[in-house]
Amino acid sequence: MRGDQTPPPAPSATPSAHLTGTSRWLGGEGYADITKLRELAAKHERLAAKIQARMARLHTKIEKLRHQSTLLREKAEQVLQRIPEYQQEMAQHERTIQTTTSQQTHHTVGSDITGLHYRIRQLQQKIVDVQHRARRIEHRAAVKTQQGAVLKVKADRLNDQVRAAQVEAQNYQRRADRLQLATESEAAQYAAVPPPPPPPGPAPAPNANETPGEHDQL
Repeated sequence: MRGDQTPPPAPSATPSAHLTGTSRWLGGEGYADITKLRELAAKHERLAAKIQARMARLHTKIEKLRHQSTLLREKAEQVLQRIPEYQQEMAQHERTIQTTTSQQTHHTVGSDITGLHYRIRQLQQKIVDVQHRARRIEHRAAVKTQQGAVLKVKADRLNDQVRAAQVEAQNYQRRADRLQLATESEAAQYAAVPPPPPPPGPAPAPNANETPGEHDQL
């Protein structure tokens, strides 16, 4: 071999363009799907967080209504506590009427007795008014309780939506994890395949200064 002849190029250590392009396609397509799945998982997680915030506000309203209804019932009980006092006063007036009537020798009803009867009627009216007021307060408490029950139903529905959104987010996350493992495994297997040998280089052109048969003479 002459000194002016260049040896064929040695095989390159870098993978071929075909290998690089195919690996890039495998990674790009796979990771695009993984990114999409993780985006959907994050979307459902945000939805679950948003519903949880709304559900927390509903629970706060429920506790507020429950507290208000409890206060109203306690107030109604305090109002009804006046009734025994009125009843005792009425009983006292009735005993006074009986004592005064038994001591009288004539059948004429005096003003003291009619005044006691009038006082008894006033106390009876107060008892009715107190009962009516207590019933109104209890009705307001019942309305608050009903409103809390309605909000509780809404909160339960939101809780179901939160669980459904969390399940969807977990499913998308698991699918993304499985796809990532599969893509990385496929890419690792493809990268382990040795690159194909390079094509042979072109044959060296003969030297114009050489005459036919020169190599034979040498």
